[in-house]
Amino acid sequence: MFVSQINLSKHTRRIITIILLLSAFISLASQTMMVTALPVISKTLNVSLNNAQWLTTGYTLIIGVIMPLSSNIYDKFTNRHVFLTTIGVFIIGSLIGCLATNFYTLLLARLVQAAASGMLMSFQMTTMVSIYPIEKRGAILGLSSLVISSGPAFGPTLAGLILQNLSWRWLFILVLPFMIVVWIVGYFKLSNYSKPRDIQIDYLSVLISLIGSALFLGSLTVFEINLAAGIIMMAVGILFIAILVRRQLRLKNPLLKVQIFRYPSFTLMTIVGIFAFMVLLGTEQLIPIWGENSLHISSFISGLILLPGAIINGCAAFLVGRLYDQYGPKWLIITGGILMLIASVPLVHISNGSSLAMITIAYAIRMLGNAMVFSPALSEAFSDLSQLENSHGTALNNTLRQVAGAISVTLVVVIADAPASLITGIRTAMWVTVALVILMLLTFGIYLRQRSAAK
Repeated sequence: MFVSQINLSKHTRRIITIILLLSAFISLASQTMMVTALPVISKTLNVSLNNAQWLTTGYTLIIGVIMPLSSNIYDKFTNRHVFLTTIGVFIIGSLIGCLATNFYTLLLARLVQAAASGMLMSFQMTTMVSIYPIEKRGAILGLSSLVISSGPAFGPTLAGLILQNLSWRWLFILVLPFMIVVWIVGYFKLSNYSKPRDIQIDYLSVLISLIGSALFLGSLTVFEINLAAGIIMMAVGILFIAILVRRQLRLKNPLLKVQIFRYPSFTLMTIVGIFAFMVLLGTEQLIPIWGENSLHISSFISGLILLPGAIINGCAAFLVGRLYDQYGPKWLIITGGILMLIASVPLVHISNGSSLAMITIAYAIRMLGNAMVFSPALSEAFSDLSQLENSHGTALNNTLRQVAGAISVTLVVVIADAPASLITGIRTAMWVTVALVILMLLTFGIYLRQRSAAK
């Protein structure tokens, strides 16, 4: 049965919101649960840390490849069919992970989970934007950004708690019942509020996107082994991405409606959000590596270092969304960027003698700053889009953010692992995150200048 979006009752909206946010939180937490598990899995399955990090990078890559499909799938099928199928695929991936006996089966499990997670992330954001009135967009996208930022932030801590007493396999076993419950609740409670359209999915664009993204991200890992091969892979990857963009401009029903980049608000604020997300994933990847490999503390303690920051980030995200509705993005993003830079001081001087309390506080301050940037940037990016452009805006925003996140994770791990001294490598990688914060603030400055000139 189809239910008009306009006539949705508050009760129905509430049910839809709870189901979507819960399932998105679980999938996003699963995305980063491997952060604290990588050193454990590297030793248990006898693979290098550089190869093991593909359990996180590969996950993020597949999310980035799947997300371009999301706008077409959202239009082609009913919301009910999309949601139940997506959660079903995630359950299958979790089952494979429960039964995995080697690294490649484990990687397959992660990639299947990622395929579902990529669709679910775009689905929940597009749905939240669509079923609530525009005057509540800041608060609603604040809820969405709360999940987008707090899910990955809580993942390493939850994994550390699990790995304290159980094997890595329980990272899948414990997630499974939650997603089964979500599927059951969705089956009985989720109404149809979207009407399918006859859309043809351009699978050639999907293939080009997969090849381009895989080559570009793979090149970052290959650079450490063979510089020439890395450069060639990156160049070919960029070529495929250029072909993908050119093809979208010619298609009647593009996989990604790249024309919406004509809106400066969408383009520049998406870039601001991308930089903030890269800093978030890069920092939370480096701290457990420092804790477990340099200080030789347990994955549980490494996870606890990240916990206060995750809590602060989650609480701040929703409040910041409401502040954005009242005051706009300017001082929120500027203040957030300054906090991220202040928190960088102990992080770029990290050493074997660094205080766990100091690093915990620094990470928490950086996560607070990140929340003050990410939620307003996300809301402001959609400020000029029409209702029909929301699904494409969501797909583009999420795709670029996830691919950039994969680049960030791969880059900091490669940089940290490159020097003979791990501490030197981690410090260098932390400086990269500082550079990303500076680029984020410069991009926002360009946006403010353009907006001021337009007035």
